[in-house]
Amino acid sequence: MNLSSFLYLCAVKKRTRNFLLIVLGALLLAGGVVWWQYMALVGNAVRSDKVIHLPTGGDMGMLYDSLDRSGAIGSMTRLHVAASLLKLDERNYHPGAYRLTRGMSYIRVARMLRRGLQTPVRVTFNNLRSLESLSAALARQLEPDSAAFARVLTDAATARRMGFTPQTFMAMMIPDTYQFYWNTSSEGFVERMRKEYDRFWNGERTSRLAALGMTREQVVTLASIVYEETKRTDEMATVAGVYVNRLRIGMALQADPTVKFAVGNFALRRIRGAALASDSPYNTYKHAGLPPGPICMPSVAAIDATLGYGHHNYLYFCAKPDYSGYHNFSTTLEQHNRYGAIYHRWLDSEGIR
Repeated sequence: MNLSSFLYLCAVKKRTRNFLLIVLGALLLAGGVVWWQYMALVGNAVRSDKVIHLPTGGDMGMLYDSLDRSGAIGSMTRLHVAASLLKLDERNYHPGAYRLTRGMSYIRVARMLRRGLQTPVRVTFNNLRSLESLSAALARQLEPDSAAFARVLTDAATARRMGFTPQTFMAMMIPDTYQFYWNTSSEGFVERMRKEYDRFWNGERTSRLAALGMTREQVVTLASIVYEETKRTDEMATVAGVYVNRLRIGMALQADPTVKFAVGNFALRRIRGAALASDSPYNTYKHAGLPPGPICMPSVAAIDATLGYGHHNYLYFCAKPDYSGYHNFSTTLEQHNRYGAIYHRWLDSEGIR
């Protein structure tokens, strides 16, 4: 082999080696891109459990900002890649509450957001005395603020559309824990509660209602008085029986909680003077029968105790002279007055005015 042939062969080998190196580099680069994209799809995206809230009227900027601020996402860049592959954009921004679970992949996070697969939140309300209080409780758990809830819950037209009066509308709100989507509107909440109310009044409760001879709203109204009189569930049916007995003989209910409601002061321990003179239709010392509507949101236990009221001859009851929350029951006014005198002496001894 002459020198020129040798040099030519070396040049060919060098070009071949360089070509192979270029090809290998390109393959490694392509493989790296494919691997990176693969990790953007299936890689571990979520480092810790977190719930993010995407507000109504938001945009993709708010979405990514919420995800970034949550501190739960491993790489926002990889999430952007996954979102781009799934075409997650302004057209499919879905407000709501989304639960990020540790170990979720980037593609799974992007798919959840694109499809609007939000996680329901548990909404609990009980032991409330007004629709305004309910509005405040809901605003702490759902997206609308208390003013938005109050506008609907205190709206007379809304109450009538649901089949109630403004005074009885509270009766539709059965206290419990419900699952709602976080961005449920105030109107949507009312619609849902109407369905829950109808579901609550099942066949058994409706049967008891007919036997009692009252409407649903009347039972809830009476239950609200029972609930304010005693939180002892084992005593509720007995208290309810006292009021049923009074109603049936045309006797005034003379329920202290209704006077407290009438004057707007549930802290009163002694009902007398100006409070008793209140001319409010809720003052059952001055007005016979049930008040116009519930004086609070009674518990389910109180409603069921009213439906299953105690059958007895008691017409009176007085709190026991202790802090037990229980009562002494009487069939005669004379006996009741004796219990009352003992109770008031105890109040004096405790310095309770």
